[in-house]
Amino acid sequence: MESYTIGQAARLLGVSVDTARRWADAERFPTHREGTRRMVDGPDLAAFCVQAAQEGAEGEEAPYTSARNAFPGIVTGVKLGTVDAQVEIQAGPHRIVSLLTREAVEELGLEVGARATARVKSTSVFIDRV
Repeated sequence: MESYTIGQAARLLGVSVDTARRWADAERFPTHREGTRRMVDGPDLAAFCVQAAQEGAEGEEAPYTSARNAFPGIVTGVKLGTVDAQVEIQAGPHRIVSLLTREAVEELGLEVGARATARVKSTSVFIDRV
């Protein structure tokens, strides 16, 4: 299981380090210490990313963006079929779902809480493991 520093969590959430630190202090997501570093477990951060995106989406218009973008985020869901798989990534306020082969998911080591980047070009979404 991956863990993230507060700085890494802030980048994945699309907020400042100070904001992420305040959210952690307010116990909006759990943290633990590894030496002197404050860390967030991947699955906990993934759950918070989904919650924060849902809270932020209420009453807001979706931003206008180019279709050819890279969306760095965190894996929030993986559904494995016999041959295919579905991977869900929360990239700031964006929820991205991609269908790919089970073999690709296994080779990339995609699991809930892992960092990944969704690359969107035309109608295809590519997933990069960071």
